[in-house]
Amino acid sequence: MKIIIAAGTGFLGKNLEKYFTGKGDQVYILTRKPTRKNEIYWNAKTIGEWKNILEEADVLINLTGKSVDCRYDEKNKAEIYESRIDSTRILQEAVNRCSVSPKIWLNASSATIYVHSEKHLNTEDNGIIGDDFSMNICKSWESEFFRIQNEGIRKVALRTSIVLGNNGGAFPKLKMITKLGMGGKQGRGNQMVSWIHIDDFCRAIDWVIQHKNVEGSINITAPAPLSNEAMMKKLRKEIRAPFGLNAPVWQLEIASIFLKTETELLLKSRNVYPEKLIESGFQFSYPTFDEAILKLLKA
Repeated sequence: MKIIIAAGTGFLGKNLEKYFTGKGDQVYILTRKPTRKNEIYWNAKTIGEWKNILEEADVLINLTGKSVDCRYDEKNKAEIYESRIDSTRILQEAVNRCSVSPKIWLNASSATIYVHSEKHLNTEDNGIIGDDFSMNICKSWESEFFRIQNEGIRKVALRTSIVLGNNGGAFPKLKMITKLGMGGKQGRGNQMVSWIHIDDFCRAIDWVIQHKNVEGSINITAPAPLSNEAMMKKLRKEIRAPFGLNAPVWQLEIASIFLKTETELLLKSRNVYPEKLIESGFQFSYPTFDEAILKLLKA
């Protein structure tokens, strides 16, 4: 297959590239800073020569978006919004101009589209979508993505949870703070954590590509969310950390200012279930957090 990954130089993009090239597929990366032969310059805002690489592509994957790991001041909020909407819009324009368009377009979204929920398990059909900055970003992102339906192009919005891997994302940070004795619960610890192992993430993307009955918005997350307190306890056990200091909300609020981030990233309860994936027949290699971290710690 010929696969195009927009903004594919980050944690998820690098792992997807490795996964698909390992299968013998051709993978091209759209990036602001091309350095390799398979990388093509784009600014995620305007049509350029990169448009030509979309011709006769089998798969388009768009992962573009400013990281939400920042302070939500007005400047950053505008950049978070614009990076997602602008890139999706310009890719749509490029796809419209193709003589032979990609067969499937997968666009990043987020499991944070659902409300804070400690009890209600959010599936694609029964998920409760609320009204705040993060959820509205996701709603606008998906609305822009699905605004135009091109004949012959299957569109899938990837409502991805926290992806666990050793070469990026949240896991290296979680492992480090646990080893330093700070691996206790964050806040009350009741907030649910939805997650997925990086290998299952890549396999799930491949599964969606191969199964034409999968379309629309889909939860890309393992089937066993767990509380923050339980997650940190399991991590301490496997790392053999003798203790883990808890971090109350007031402490996190102060730390978030110095770390230039938001406490929402730790305290929001993301309780999400991958109903569409499971009903389509997908089987997880690491369905539980225990299995996932054992694999990661042995790697």
